[in-house]
Amino acid sequence: MRIGILTVSDRASRGVYEDKSGPAILEFLREVLTCQWEPRTLVIPDEQDQIESTLKAFCDDEGCCLVVTTGGTGPAQRDVTPEATEAVCEKLLPGFGELMREVSLKSVPTAILSRQTAGIRGKSLIVNLPGKPAAIRECLLAVMPAIPYCIDLIGGPFLTTNENVVKAFRPKS
Repeated sequence: MRIGILTVSDRASRGVYEDKSGPAILEFLREVLTCQWEPRTLVIPDEQDQIESTLKAFCDDEGCCLVVTTGGTGPAQRDVTPEATEAVCEKLLPGFGELMREVSLKSVPTAILSRQTAGIRGKSLIVNLPGKPAAIRECLLAVMPAIPYCIDLIGGPFLTTNENVVKAFRPKS
């Protein structure tokens, strides 16, 4: 089972500063997921064509059941991660972004400027997160209960979670 972690940042990709967002996602997933999985990590600039090709590679070539992006979700001109995500997905799941903004608004009033989204490409779920490590954790805590079941529904592998941190929701059958 593979999970892609994609940091989208001009400055981090050039080495101007250290990427702290990708490692924050990796740390969270290691804490929460109890099943065996392998991370695929990459840091790239805010270039829509490069984001799209990387998302496609993670989903189609690497077989990632989940791809989590960080960065590029704001209103700035170079912030194009949601557009790249929408371009490569067959279905969008706007509820992910709605919930993440709602949770983030409790911490910072500018969360309304964030444009996180999520979507399905084949048997992969792509989730866009903001770029700040603290916001990453609070957003992942909010949406993680739905992620394993979503991956079940699209034919992906069975993800299990540490229920002391996050309890995955699956309907009683």
